[in-house]
Amino acid sequence: MTNETCFQANREMWDKKTPIHLGTPMYDMAGFRAGHSSLKSIEREALGDVGGKSLLHLQCHFGQDTLSWARLGATATGVDFSSEGINVARSLNEELKLDASFVQSNIYDLPEHLAGTYDVVFTSYGVLCWLPDMETWANIVRHYLKPGGTFYIVEFHPSLLTIEFDDGSIAYPYFNTGYPLEEDVTGSYADRDADIGGKAYFWFHALHEILGPLLRAGLVLEDFQEFDYSPYNCFPNMHERAPGEYVYGNYNVSLPHLFSLKMTAS
Repeated sequence: MTNETCFQANREMWDKKTPIHLGTPMYDMAGFRAGHSSLKSIEREALGDVGGKSLLHLQCHFGQDTLSWARLGATATGVDFSSEGINVARSLNEELKLDASFVQSNIYDLPEHLAGTYDVVFTSYGVLCWLPDMETWANIVRHYLKPGGTFYIVEFHPSLLTIEFDDGSIAYPYFNTGYPLEEDVTGSYADRDADIGGKAYFWFHALHEILGPLLRAGLVLEDFQEFDYSPYNCFPNMHERAPGEYVYGNYNVSLPHLFSLKMTAS
């Protein structure tokens, strides 16, 4: 199974997910069109005022967060490999009269489709599992950062992703095996009853497998955080312990749900 075969299957899956996600409460398109931000407090507080800054959003899906950064004054560019996602993002940008731009590309092919450098490179929530090669990814992040620019990622914690959420068993590897895991698609995190079908391929990465390549690419770590909740009710058997804070299971101890890295280009 080649990476390109996996990417093609995943593109087809995300093309199917896009129109489904547009109608789900998780994405709240009515509220978004009315001016609500899709960004969460974690990334808003970490990046602060983005007014006047250029911002590159990697793996942007159909662009809600990209457009939310644009509403905050950033000159925002979103990238995703799904043609359906990018088409929706461009349509929303025009409809909402914002000034974001969007590029359809696999992350690894992006230098062939996008020039320039940015003040901020941003990515978030469920992105790294679709990428097999963290070294190349980290070099692409560095490629798009201006000297002194900021890279920020908030992502699901790799220890949480070892869990089979339906039954609580440990079912997935913490470390990258070098080979994709294959899964039959039976719904989506935003609509578990959606009829999507097909196959999905994904890779897991330990924390050191994420941070190490970024350090080797020349980024300097400014801040590292871990969070014991998710702002999304996106896995089976989660409950809301406080407004906007979802936790998995009913354990008597807290589990890491997210981590974040804030780094600066040297």
